[in-house]
Amino acid sequence: MPKVKYYYDSESLSFKKIKTSKRTMFKNVLLYLTGSAFFGFLFIFIGSQYFQSPHERSLNRELENMKFQFSQLDEKMENVESVLENIEDRDNSIYRIYFEAPPISEDKRKAGFGGVNRYKKFDGFEYSNIIKESNRKIDVIQKRLTIQSKSLDEIAKLAMDRENFLKSIPAIQPVNNDDLTRIASGFGYRIDPFTKARKHHFGIDFTAPQGTPVYATGDGTVVRVDNRSSGYGNHIRIDHGYGYTSLYAHLYRFNVKRYQKVKRGDLIGYVGSTGRSSAPHLHYEIFKDKVKINPINFYYGNLTAKEYDELLRQASVVNQSLD
Repeated sequence: MPKVKYYYDSESLSFKKIKTSKRTMFKNVLLYLTGSAFFGFLFIFIGSQYFQSPHERSLNRELENMKFQFSQLDEKMENVESVLENIEDRDNSIYRIYFEAPPISEDKRKAGFGGVNRYKKFDGFEYSNIIKESNRKIDVIQKRLTIQSKSLDEIAKLAMDRENFLKSIPAIQPVNNDDLTRIASGFGYRIDPFTKARKHHFGIDFTAPQGTPVYATGDGTVVRVDNRSSGYGNHIRIDHGYGYTSLYAHLYRFNVKRYQKVKRGDLIGYVGSTGRSSAPHLHYEIFKDKVKINPINFYYGNLTAKEYDELLRQASVVNQSLD
């Protein structure tokens, strides 16, 4: 029950009841509600600035953790970039130079991504710049890793080719030194044993008893095993790839077949005196891109320096060839 209020009337010297009109009551209620709403809003506004709800505190903790994680990610990316840069430097200055491959330019390795804004989807967030920069760095690192991976694939192929090349080129003497009687004739102008005329001798003659083993001087494929080439008698030709072919002539008999794969040092035949030959010996030739070249330059694989010097001396003597 509402309290009844009175006021003192000085004229009648008595207390009279205070009567409030409905209009006044409405104004008072409206004023009360307006004041309450205003002070309530003011309290909420000030409270939101200086006080946080449990949910807001949780979100802020997550945000701080995210910023910390991004800073850690950025540090890790810097470490990755440092290691990658070292690998790229070695790739250009060592591996690619050794295998005679052109270095990859800095611009190509570290080129960014132009054109369409790849990171537009990250716009509109409070920390959009951090997110966009992290994604940009990751994309650049991925691109550099892809380029480096392809470069190493290329180097591995070049290394394999170089290894195959070194195995394939004719690099040993086709007859063991212990089995040799002498080097009868070298590459150059020599006296023909049949016509006695001076003519160009395109190989080296190794004098050895009939039946002496003859060895492949490099890896390759046997492309001829026959006696159908004028003057060579029984002979073998091995295609070593890279433009090199070796020829072994005047053989007594064969130890290989056509299209057979051989390795350096494999036994392929035996010394004889077939074809245009004046005595048992091996006539040995090397072709480079179908041009006959001096075999004396290809014996570094199984001779000592002293033995090679002696071979050079004997091969340079202008004498009569055996074929």
